[in-house]
Amino acid sequence: MLKSKQPTRLEPIRPGTWAYVAKRLKESWQWYVLLLPAVIYLIIFEYGPMYGIMMAFQKYRPSKGVIGSKFVGFDNFIRFFKFPFFWKMIRNTLNITLLSLCTFPCSIIFALFLNEVTQTKFKKFAQMVSYMPHFLSEVVIVSLVLLLLDLGNGPINNLIDALGGERYYFMGDPDAFPTIYVLQGLWQGLGWGSILYISALSAVPTEQIEAARIDGASRFQIMWHINLPTILPTIMITLLMRLGGIMSLGYTKLLLFTNPMISEVTNTVSMYVYSVGIVNGDYSYSTAIGLFNNIINIILLLTFNKLSKKLTEISLF
Repeated sequence: MLKSKQPTRLEPIRPGTWAYVAKRLKESWQWYVLLLPAVIYLIIFEYGPMYGIMMAFQKYRPSKGVIGSKFVGFDNFIRFFKFPFFWKMIRNTLNITLLSLCTFPCSIIFALFLNEVTQTKFKKFAQMVSYMPHFLSEVVIVSLVLLLLDLGNGPINNLIDALGGERYYFMGDPDAFPTIYVLQGLWQGLGWGSILYISALSAVPTEQIEAARIDGASRFQIMWHINLPTILPTIMITLLMRLGGIMSLGYTKLLLFTNPMISEVTNTVSMYVYSVGIVNGDYSYSTAIGLFNNIINIILLLTFNKLSKKLTEISLF
């Protein structure tokens, strides 16, 4: 008798293999086509220019290019570490970024309270007013702050004068500048930063809220015990991103705000990079400083990510 052939079993494709990747691409190729422009953008404008990091280890000359410039090893980094105002620049940068980090909960609180508003018209009006500053240019924002704090005709000093106080030159006080800088950033980004949390709050199960109300829970108790735990993963991810950028501080606003009276506190790492890189044209040195900043940010991100994963089981990766 002829033996019947047993049907061959197909082994399951294991994740992480090229066969698994090919299978996923075949099944969802439409999604990857939509994603392709963003990937191309990242490759060209984000990863492509990374070869310029080599300038940090060179004495770069534009006439010779990145490949032809002389390799000097870690000389640019040693030069930065030996700079007389190295620790002062680090301290000034951290003074502003850590103070700004203290305002992180403001967007969360604003989103939680805005979520409790039942009047649609007022809610839309509040959102529009809070989002608007985000779309103003940095030049406009700085100009508005300088006008508000003007010694002669500023509304704030006019109010102080009307109440019997003495006019105060806010932009001439080095101790007041970090607070002024952080508050203007909070005003500009409060509404825009709350969008993510408002979206996350839409995923809160209505059944839990209704059950809590039946049990006699107040609005504050619902926010604290239901809404806040629901958006906790979103909060932790955004917090990790903020912590991973502690050394990142843009120079544009600092450059617009600075004057001889407060230059001692506006002298940050980003301002120094602008000075040596763009003004003086020392591209190798400025690249080394920027690379040092990014390495510190990466170390902080990895450290806080691991800590968050251990304590809350929430992490970026």
